[in-house]
Amino acid sequence: MELDPATLLTAVPNVSDGADHAALAAVAAAFEQSGSARLLAQPHSDPDHGRTVFTLAAEPGQLAGALLDGARTALARFDLRTHAGSHPNVGVVDVVPVVFLDEERRAAALSEALVTAELLGSELELPVFLYGALADGRTRAELRRGGLTELAARIARGELVPDFGPAELNPAKGVTLVAARPPLVAFNLELAPPANLSDAKAIAAALREGGEAGLPGLRAIGLELPARAGVAQVSMNIEDHNALSLADVVAAVSARAEVAEAELVGLAPRAAFDRWPESLVCRNRATLEDALGF
Repeated sequence: MELDPATLLTAVPNVSDGADHAALAAVAAAFEQSGSARLLAQPHSDPDHGRTVFTLAAEPGQLAGALLDGARTALARFDLRTHAGSHPNVGVVDVVPVVFLDEERRAAALSEALVTAELLGSELELPVFLYGALADGRTRAELRRGGLTELAARIARGELVPDFGPAELNPAKGVTLVAARPPLVAFNLELAPPANLSDAKAIAAALREGGEAGLPGLRAIGLELPARAGVAQVSMNIEDHNALSLADVVAAVSARAEVAEAELVGLAPRAAFDRWPESLVCRNRATLEDALGF
């Protein structure tokens, strides 16, 4: 399917499973089943995180329906009560950000995200919370704090009300968080031994925005990867690659521990790799521009 790079929107739905490849393939197929959307890259699945990231594109007015199709299949295939993995989450279809590649598409992305949220709430009976620009800057971290149990308690106390869908939570499905935003770079750095989980957590705490050496717009957590023989990892989101490059993040982490390997999750704008240290291997390195053919 041909897409016009000048008008399309992208989306990066995250599903809370990284191991059931047959079920995840069914979700991927569902995103494309209407013919209105196209996956831009192979889904990025990680069993240690318990998470799969899909990247798809469609014209405004078409993306919401494709996201609904994929979410419906994910909810039929996965049960949050049996989730295994270290990545924070509050739902089977945990987050659904609609991404605008430039300011000219911002309004279209905001509209498409609202339509998506309404469909997920009404068609799939999911409680949906908005975050980011659609919710006066409320963050994913605020909604995920304490996990689904705490979120349910806050709803029961009347402190939070879903923006769309029912207020009552189904523990098998959880909730979904929806936003419209510019491109975000999801990025992991694996630390060389003898660095361990404690080191990864300390580095993440120091470098995330608000930490003692906080970097602007950086969200970071420290994890251990059993599937990679217990390797310690600093897992990060960079909210504005123009303000903070991947090279700057690598340098900051490297000043605290030796970095063995990098990993890109999903796609990143080409400019995010400016000044990248070419001696450092980055798995899954791919750009939005290459995927879209410009």
